[in-house]
Amino acid sequence: MKESRNNKVLFMAQAAMIAAIYTVLTLLFAPFSYGEVQVRISEALTILPVFTPAAIPGLFIGCLLSNILGGMALPDIIFGSLATLIGAFFTWQLRHKNKFLAPLPPIVSNMIIVPFILRYAYQVPLPIPFMMLTIGIGEVISCGVLGMLLYTALNKYRRTIFRIS
Repeated sequence: MKESRNNKVLFMAQAAMIAAIYTVLTLLFAPFSYGEVQVRISEALTILPVFTPAAIPGLFIGCLLSNILGGMALPDIIFGSLATLIGAFFTWQLRHKNKFLAPLPPIVSNMIIVPFILRYAYQVPLPIPFMMLTIGIGEVISCGVLGMLLYTALNKYRRTIFRIS
């Protein structure tokens, strides 16, 4: 019973810390975090569902808070956060597969969803395929490159840092 309670507390603490770190990184690097050409440094954290399922709600809440505090339009707050949630969930699903597949879900979900948000919430006049390309490049940099660097750094300590059974 006590073990179960400790796991729930650890899960909530990890989710809250991930949400806080995501939010702080997004706001700290705000000039790069928003717009039709964006490299959200915080998106590197989308690799974390490989290590803990607590990253799924943590990333969702962090993105939600970042979009609210960043003054984004309601469709961006809703659908941008859902794009991160979808990416995090499917990263978790791929956690036992090849490590290089882990960054793909957030890259793909953001590349598909965010351009439509930019077009319809902000009336960005650029062609949607072009925005898919620009968002995709930003996601490859943040999730693919920075995310894999984070993966490499954390993988050595996965048993001690992320102790959820």
